[in-house]
Amino acid sequence: MIGLYIHIPFCLSKCPYCDFYSVQYSRRAAQEYAEAVIRNIRHYSKKYDTVYFGGGTPVLLYEYIGKILKAADITGNAEVTVEANPCAVTPDIAKRLASAGVNRVSLGVQSMNRNELSFLGRRHTPAQVQAAFTNLNAAGIGNISADMMIGLPGQNESSISGTASALKEYGAKHISAYILKIEENTPFARQDISLPDDDRTADLYLFTVRELAGLGFAQYEVSNFSIPGYECRHNLKYWRCKEYIGIGAAAHSYYKGRRFSVPPDIGAFTASDIQQTSVTDENPGGWEEYAMLKLRLTEGITFDEAGRFGKADELRRNAAKLPPELVNITKNGVNLTAEGFPVSNAVIGRIIY
Repeated sequence: MIGLYIHIPFCLSKCPYCDFYSVQYSRRAAQEYAEAVIRNIRHYSKKYDTVYFGGGTPVLLYEYIGKILKAADITGNAEVTVEANPCAVTPDIAKRLASAGVNRVSLGVQSMNRNELSFLGRRHTPAQVQAAFTNLNAAGIGNISADMMIGLPGQNESSISGTASALKEYGAKHISAYILKIEENTPFARQDISLPDDDRTADLYLFTVRELAGLGFAQYEVSNFSIPGYECRHNLKYWRCKEYIGIGAAAHSYYKGRRFSVPPDIGAFTASDIQQTSVTDENPGGWEEYAMLKLRLTEGITFDEAGRFGKADELRRNAAKLPPELVNITKNGVNLTAEGFPVSNAVIGRIIY
């Protein structure tokens, strides 16, 4: 079984921190795009046990999601996720998502603090977040994930706690907590924004880990937490180096031993019979890539796994040189601690090189 990722690059407005490829939504462009997605799904003709509609704002194409899913050969127990802006999840749209076969929704909440939502350029209010949960649950979609943003200017523990507690109360089964980063070529990059320093950001991150643990959300990846049994099966494919096909402008794939991507050009994608791709790595799956992805997970990497690459002794030796508060070494393998995750890039680099 492999995963299917579908990139929906339409938004009503662009968030100032976002560097993902997206364009202004129009009904005609959305219809042409959906038709192109269906053509490409039929071209690959594979069987999928996870489907993930990412974006952009995928819920804008709610009327086409059912048609897209019908074009794919999906297993009976497949996890089917759609990302959504909370203010877009009306009772009718929630029902239409459920009837289309969607059984998991990822809400771009970011915060339950009005000031933080305004800073982030979000279109929704805290009340609309609660309404979105209510509408999804009423439609029979109980597997709901929510994004949180941490490390915002002036953010404190009380704000994080308030957001986490509200999401738990509304019935979230999964939370993705991301540290705000100023990406190039975004509106935030052109502003004089003062983010918390690294130490303060790490403190807020570790507070978030503890707060979510207290609410029953177990950390399983650097930025991801879930009620046990509600981990995102699709995203786990990425971190465990499993194959997936990406369809749509700017989509990436790992399929038949190659990594390749589609150019970020909606016009070219919709005009082509089959999406045009460019290979980014002919020989993926080497030690560095495998270890980097596996060490993002709290399960870490085993010595047996490292042994497949002839790196078991090197893994044990390099990990032993790092402070024990950052890396946990067991008889079976190595994993980063909660304290190691905020500096994961540096720690993983020391382990694998």
